[in-house]
Amino acid sequence: MLPTPSTSHIDPSLIYEPAEDSFLLLDTLSSLSETAFLTSRFRSPSPTPLILELGTGSGVVLAFLTAHPSQLFGRADILTLGIDINGFACKATGSTVRRACAESAKREGSKPDSTASETAAVSLAALQADLTDCLRQGNVDVLVFNPPYVPTLKVPGAVALETAQDAAAGGDVSARGGGLGIGKLSCEDESSRLLSLSYAGGKDGMEVTNRLLDRLPRLLGGGRGVAYILLCKQNRPEEVVQRIKGWGERWKVGIVGRSGKQGGWEVLVVLRVWRV
Repeated sequence: MLPTPSTSHIDPSLIYEPAEDSFLLLDTLSSLSETAFLTSRFRSPSPTPLILELGTGSGVVLAFLTAHPSQLFGRADILTLGIDINGFACKATGSTVRRACAESAKREGSKPDSTASETAAVSLAALQADLTDCLRQGNVDVLVFNPPYVPTLKVPGAVALETAQDAAAGGDVSARGGGLGIGKLSCEDESSRLLSLSYAGGKDGMEVTNRLLDRLPRLLGGGRGVAYILLCKQNRPEEVVQRIKGWGERWKVGIVGRSGKQGGWEVLVVLRVWRV
């Protein structure tokens, strides 16, 4: 079993902590069936794959992928990239990835037959952005998305995000917020706002996920792109499966990970979406 990266350094008042959904992704991606699938799909000497995580939060999933490329992808030369709308999450992700890679290198270095190849993955960055707005189409080989999936009345807007993060950090941003109807922001209110961006999914918990699904066929690269998307029962995953099947015969989708119940109804699944 591969070790879970430490996130003891993150501030849980500003950043989503690893929970059952995070661990389900780790278990799914490191399962025998998925490592066999990924190894076969990205076998060397094919081009170096770009691995993207959307909504990195603490960075635990991206760090896991970056620190263990050989076991997960059958090759060490991967590129990883993270995106989150919360700037604090981006900073935390960078730290989590660095720590995990350092720990992996330390463990590998202690083995008599170890080489440097296991830690040859390159983490490009953790970018603050709204979904994939900052990316070119067709460049992502593996996408991992733990979306805001909780059904809520609305999705928090990304407007004045920089202002909100200044407030969460303790700054007085009343002058900057006036034109946006924000006024003087409290640390407590804006910390709550930043956290809500990680879980509030709007109608059926699907508003953010639907935006990603709309662009997914153009985002994934060539004939080998694959996406792992986490959903809960309230998201109606069976309807999502049928929607993806409607993209055409070349598109395949299947449930490759499941969890138990949480809070009486939160049954989680991981969909794998790929093109043949």
